[in-house]
Amino acid sequence: MQAGITQDSTLNKLILLFVFDKMETALTEATILDLCSYKNNWIDFANCKQTLIDVVQNGFVYRSTPMGGGDDLYDLTSEGRWCLKNFYTRIPSSVRQTISDDIKIKRIDYRRRQDYTATYTKCPDGSYDVVLRIVEPTKTTLEIKLNVMTRNIAKYIERTWQEKAPTVYGRVSDVLLD
Repeated sequence: MQAGITQDSTLNKLILLFVFDKMETALTEATILDLCSYKNNWIDFANCKQTLIDVVQNGFVYRSTPMGGGDDLYDLTSEGRWCLKNFYTRIPSSVRQTISDDIKIKRIDYRRRQDYTATYTKCPDGSYDVVLRIVEPTKTTLEIKLNVMTRNIAKYIERTWQEKAPTVYGRVSDVLLD
């Protein structure tokens, strides 16, 4: 079997558990859907959403809300790890290899998209507030709120934040700890 959409709910659950294991971090629902459905064709969108609900209800994945706010995060439980350890061979080796290869290449990009967030809103005076965050599973590491004069500047900051977040964090830390 080749990596692709399957209607087998057991296989979908195992694929989802395998993805969590390979990503090695808690994931938002948006990241899960993007990784499994949009960017790859491992599980179709509707089945992916239902599979996530099922693995949470079955105790294989837990859902938590970050203390600093933001999207809920999902991660493997010990039962999920046990299940995957004992049944991962039911995922065809070609599918496991495809998933492993893809995640190895894209892990950092997915983590950046999920951990480095930027949003902007228009203020009554016509300026824009841009909120930049570095979020870890249990806390917000950094939050910066900037006010800029134009939407183009706000969009530029939002678009470049994922690339610049580590540098900004390092510089802020250096200045504050100097």
